Amino acid sequence: MAQVEGVDAQGPYPCDTIFIAARDGEYDGVVTMYHDQGQIAMKLMGFDQGVTVQGGLPVPIATPAHGTAYGIVGQNKANLGPTQRAFDIAVQLGRRTQEQRVPAAV
Repeated sequence: MAQVEGVDAQGPYPCDTIFIAARDGEYDGVVTMYHDQGQIAMKLMGFDQGVTVQGGLPVPIATPAHGTAYGIVGQNKANLGPTQRAFDIAVQLGRRTQEQRVPAAV
């Protein structure tokens, strides 16, 4: 379906090997069917860098791979980079969604 819409998509591939190829630069991203298929690999490859994006929802959802970090709450230890990246991605997706919904001004 993605290819019909002009997206350079390939697959399906097994989730135990596709992330290695993506890490090595063969792919820009990986789409998984289930959260845990992607989240575990994201945490192993970039615990404090990865962002998970959930698709097919009416609003954009992006979360940092490290989760909520309950173990360090209130200790001023959190790395805010992944949360900021997740926020930035969600904003970009929201803008694109809004642009698609609202016709351009004449």
